[in-house]
Amino acid sequence: MKNLAIATVLSFVGISAFANVETPELNVDNATVIVAQDFEEIEVASLPEAVSKAVEKNYPTAKIDKAYKNEKDQYKLDLSLEDGTTGTVYADADGNWIDM
Repeated sequence: MKNLAIATVLSFVGISAFANVETPELNVDNATVIVAQDFEEIEVASLPEAVSKAVEKNYPTAKIDKAYKNEKDQYKLDLSLEDGTTGTVYADADGNWIDM
């Protein structure tokens, strides 16, 4: 009977030893979060004047190839420059640049 009690105690010690294995913590500070913004394509001609003027001012040689809008009235613009360089920029309805 004494052996049964010792065996039971040793079993619990063995199980708890496995339960105490530390797992590495997720370092959220260095994580990249990607959020789908649900942009829908719109006509370039339907962009707010403030957005078009912001492109003209900051990217004078750019052509807006495609424009997209989301529910928050934020705009995603696919631009191409005269030298063939392409890129995507984001703006709010007032023509302020935003990071996405």
